[in-house]
Amino acid sequence: MRALDIEKLDVDLGGRPVLREVQLHLDRGELVGLLGPNGAGKTTLLRAILALIRTRHGRVLVEGRPARPGRSGIGYVPQRHEFTWDFPISVEQAVLSGRTGRIGLLRRPAVADWRAVGDALDRVQLSGLRRRPVGELSGGQRQRVLVARALALAPSILLLDEPFTGLDMPTQELLGNLFSSLAQEGNAVLMTTHDLLAAVDACSRLVLLNGRVIADGPPADLQDARLWTRTFGVSATSPLMKLVKVA
Repeated sequence: MRALDIEKLDVDLGGRPVLREVQLHLDRGELVGLLGPNGAGKTTLLRAILALIRTRHGRVLVEGRPARPGRSGIGYVPQRHEFTWDFPISVEQAVLSGRTGRIGLLRRPAVADWRAVGDALDRVQLSGLRRRPVGELSGGQRQRVLVARALALAPSILLLDEPFTGLDMPTQELLGNLFSSLAQEGNAVLMTTHDLLAAVDACSRLVLLNGRVIADGPPADLQDARLWTRTFGVSATSPLMKLVKVA
């Protein structure tokens, strides 16, 4: 059984078509990069997988069952600006908040919940900052908090929305290695990113998206310049094409 199956998915937002006829699957053990320009529908696709938006047509199956809001088997790492960093909580409290749906709003965290938080902080190398207020963290540390918050659920599927944006190279390397390790451990990882080199280096498959899937395959199989010009709407002389050739 595949971890994720998306079949002929159509999504409209504000009466405007955003996704059309999207076909995508994700198996356990895969790290897949979702690439496309701004407005291509990448974040919309992640939200459709999470069942946070209404779809016009098609279906999303998570481990063989229809997607539904709050599904505990999916960990989601949003873009950093979507989290309220001036809220007066510590790093470990922020990570614990990822388990709220499992704990319940009126129940106290159990030993197993705090253990999951500790394990997640260890994986992103933030154990030493667990008591620090989140508002005092650097951009890279904040991104690692969001990753730990998702990992605290011990998900089988991890969705990452632009996890490398604005990060220094050491943090990018740390997270890239972590995502690769999670895939090797049998998790399914889907990552949107504008960082082409990071995607080619880390991902077993790339999906080129611009309203619909333009191409899907291992990086070595996506050498045709026409696929990239069609996806990103650039000319064959664009600097992007030089980056594609280097990658």
